[in-house]
Amino acid sequence: MATLLEKAQTLISANLHAMVDKALEANSVAVMKQYIRDAEANLGELEDAAATVGGEVKTLERKYNEYKKKSDQLDRNIDTLLMQGKTDLARAAQNELNSTRRLQEQYHEQWVRQEREYEALLNARLKLQAKLTTIRQEQKELEALLELAKSKEATVRAIKSLDDLIGVGDSDIARLGESIRGRLDKASAHSEMYASRLDSQMDEALGKAEIDLQLEERKRRLGLADTSSLEVDEGEAEEESSAG
Repeated sequence: MATLLEKAQTLISANLHAMVDKALEANSVAVMKQYIRDAEANLGELEDAAATVGGEVKTLERKYNEYKKKSDQLDRNIDTLLMQGKTDLARAAQNELNSTRRLQEQYHEQWVRQEREYEALLNARLKLQAKLTTIRQEQKELEALLELAKSKEATVRAIKSLDDLIGVGDSDIARLGESIRGRLDKASAHSEMYASRLDSQMDEALGKAEIDLQLEERKRRLGLADTSSLEVDEGEAEEESSAG
């Protein structure tokens, strides 16, 4: 399970800027598509693992409750037997109660441990889903940028061909060359605009994730964190008190 979580964490923390640089250098979005394929595969594995662990959590919780109920009943029976003067039966019941409580504690520990694992899997799943959505959006933006780059390259090749003609001194060809240069300048402006917007979107996505982590840490300091773990701790304290 740890290996799966590590794989998911690697995908979640992937550096978008580095990924974009590689894609642009290769003049292809293949690196982005491979990331998406990897993320989709790991997301499927995470969902299967979460379903399995979630089922185990329910089973362990049920077993714990069954043994707790049995322990409570044995505890009451021992009091009744002692009041009736049936010491031997009370002794046997006490021995059974001790064994039952040990099993009860074991199931409780396993339940709590698996529940934490289940929460970790669910959190990883949500983060990976969010990152996958972001990467899919960025892929579309990159594809548009690359198409624009190819168009610019074609224009540059045309201008190089015209440069030879302009050298002949034909004024009409010279004007045509200037017109095409103007189109190239306009295309360059569009390219810079899209690239700037893409970089801003990626910074915003990464910044939001960092802010969310900071807010979660602040909630823990202020005592505003999820109370489910506190309830489990209180339950353990009550069990230890009753066992004592």
